[in-house]
Amino acid sequence: SMSHEFHVLADTGEDSIVSCPDCGYTANVEKAEIQAIQWGEESSSAEEMATVPTPGKHSVEDVSAFLGIQSADLLKTLIFETGDGPVAVVVPGDREVNPIKVKAILDVEAVELATDDVVREATGAPVGFAGPVGLKIPILVDHHIRNDRSYATGANAGDTHLENVVPGRDFPVSERHDLTMGLGGDPCGRCGGSFGFYRGIEVGHVFYLGTKYSDAMNAKFLDKDGKGQSIEMGCYGIGITRTMAAAVEQNHDEYGMVWPLNIAPFEVVVLDLGKDDEVHQTALSICDQLEAAGVEVLFDDRKERPGVKFKDADLVGIPFQLIVGKRGLDEGVVEFKDRSEGEKNRLPLDTAVDHIVGLVQEVRDRLKLGDDE
Repeated sequence: SMSHEFHVLADTGEDSIVSCPDCGYTANVEKAEIQAIQWGEESSSAEEMATVPTPGKHSVEDVSAFLGIQSADLLKTLIFETGDGPVAVVVPGDREVNPIKVKAILDVEAVELATDDVVREATGAPVGFAGPVGLKIPILVDHHIRNDRSYATGANAGDTHLENVVPGRDFPVSERHDLTMGLGGDPCGRCGGSFGFYRGIEVGHVFYLGTKYSDAMNAKFLDKDGKGQSIEMGCYGIGITRTMAAAVEQNHDEYGMVWPLNIAPFEVVVLDLGKDDEVHQTALSICDQLEAAGVEVLFDDRKERPGVKFKDADLVGIPFQLIVGKRGLDEGVVEFKDRSEGEKNRLPLDTAVDHIVGLVQEVRDRLKLGDDE
């Protein structure tokens, strides 16, 4: 009941999120609160119900196509088992039932889709042909369903559906509930604004446990009066690999990853491009000086062509690159590249280490201050 997820927006994210631009309320679609919709009076001009044969048409898509209607014009009736008997949940055909909301409304331990046998016993029909008309079990109706118009529904008989079904007229609707997953465009449950829809990667999650587990384990502490009290518990989780994935999704280009310095595996990569000992020793000395100054360094001294090392350095995405080659040493310089900017600059050999150390420290200080620039 008390849960907060931390998401990084990404088109490849596995979670669906809705957010209200007006009040800022944001939630996973499974938890999103949708504002109740107020409909007009029951339709008095709708035609009488009619039975329509729909041989072999089970799914919303098949039935809608067969009847020549939109999926939103077909009521979907799902039977759930609750431990207290089966319950019918009725939602528009273009919406997805949210079992979490159903469970909360019924105030039961668990809900799950009924088996084929339970569906047949409750409706008299095989799965795919259930409808709210004439059912003898409790019915929950979603608040997206209007009572001033008619719908098509299952007829509780095999290969058969009903047309011109009016909620309230043809099946009882004592009240309506928020029973579906949130969607973009839905009215915000907090202020009525229109939800936007996003994909996200969940990188953290905190939630309240109360005393559920401490009571079971008899885990107590003594209060100021010396009386035993159950410990209040909570869970606090950070997804390390998910955070890495989210960082890459938000920081990359056509050449590879671009790690933010505060979570990069290394801060500087030193590329040794020489084939002689002078270049190698100079590159190694630079690495030693950087490490002595507290900079995290990756040393690439592989026996590979310069082009391969350049490509790999860009692909891996270490924030800063320092390139040591024979031609540069002959001129008393090394090359420096900021991975996020992409351009190379020449630095005097005798000031290169100080320049890199100062740059790394500057970024660290800026991150501590929370500056996003």
